[in-house]
Amino acid sequence: MDPIADMFTRIRNASAVKKSEVSLPLSKLKLEIAKILETEGWIKKAEVVAGGLNGRHSSFDELLLQLKYHKNGKPQISSIKRISRPGLKIYVSKDEIPTVLNNFGIAIISTSNGLMTDKQAKKAQVGGEVLGEIY
Repeated sequence: MDPIADMFTRIRNASAVKKSEVSLPLSKLKLEIAKILETEGWIKKAEVVAGGLNGRHSSFDELLLQLKYHKNGKPQISSIKRISRPGLKIYVSKDEIPTVLNNFGIAIISTSNGLMTDKQAKKAQVGGEVLGEIY
């Protein structure tokens, strides 16, 4: 099971049915991806909920994402997809960093300096594994 693909699928499905928020199991990597989505303006808010949500008592923490929509009701995220996956890792050098939708979208890249957007990785002159694309 790929936890990042699961996260992207939950976001995609929640956006399709116009849910205001989506919860998923917490991990450090998912939290970092959620922080990038929040700072780049793709979601409203990402927060950690201790021990479950909505009356469910659990010993595991959850990540709660508040989704963002346009005034006409369309989701802010029109496409979110996994690029590198467990069976096929996609690595890029600093010169091969992808541009997503002519810089209207972002690529999330796992570098030696941590997770970054494509723009941050180009500025820092580092390459890495392309985790996904959002636009």
